Amino acid sequence: MGGALLAGWKKRRIAQSIAVIEPAPVKLPAGIKRHATADTLPKSFTPSIIVFAVKPQTLPETLPAYRRFAGGETAFLSIAAGKTLRFFARHLGDAAPVVRAMPNTPAAIGRGIAVACANAHVTTAQRVLADKLLAAVGEVAWVADEGLLDPVTAVSGSGPAYVFLLIECLATAGAAAGLPDDLAMRLARATVVGSGELARVAAEDAAQLRRNVTSPGGTTEAALKILMAEDGLGILMRRAVAAATERSRQLAD
Repeated sequence: MGGALLAGWKKRRIAQSIAVIEPAPVKLPAGIKRHATADTLPKSFTPSIIVFAVKPQTLPETLPAYRRFAGGETAFLSIAAGKTLRFFARHLGDAAPVVRAMPNTPAAIGRGIAVACANAHVTTAQRVLADKLLAAVGEVAWVADEGLLDPVTAVSGSGPAYVFLLIECLATAGAAAGLPDDLAMRLARATVVGSGELARVAAEDAAQLRRNVTSPGGTTEAALKILMAEDGLGILMRRAVAAATERSRQLAD
């Protein structure tokens, strides 16, 4: 995700100066310098914003090196799942301006969506900057209630996996109905991708688009009677999102 953000910033020429802290040697775009640790940053360097794009479990050992930037002039943007604003306050200090965001993997192609929440110390200018950085790879929404980031994680953060599973299941069902495996997968992939794009550009909502495809007494209606049954896709999806939401809360704890 950090790489996707970096590519988006460079493509849109958002940041004038970027420093990447990465212990392992990595290939970076021209003009961006890698530092093995935050301690090697120049003492005079005061970044406008620091983005934490690391695994959540590494944050407790990562954050102390950045506490020297927590005087208020520098904002902190975290895309680490499950780590709350209170967590960052404990490690960076109560006055640190922190934005917590949950993006998703379609950011890799500039089609992601991120939901962000800021603490009380984030200024208007810092919020605008965080929004600009996140918007480089897709849509951005803001919430005042940090607790909403748990269901956000369940719906959009984990959501791409649900869509990929749908493609798998649709292809498997097509193969079971007699289609060659490669054709079944091609049909499933193209159908989901095309339907997603239609949903993006259409004026109608998803329910109306579904109705547009469904002829009375036709093949689609026969399939939807299964998918929309009391024990069908609707209840399975609610259970899945509830499970992911609960797990997000557990990770925060």
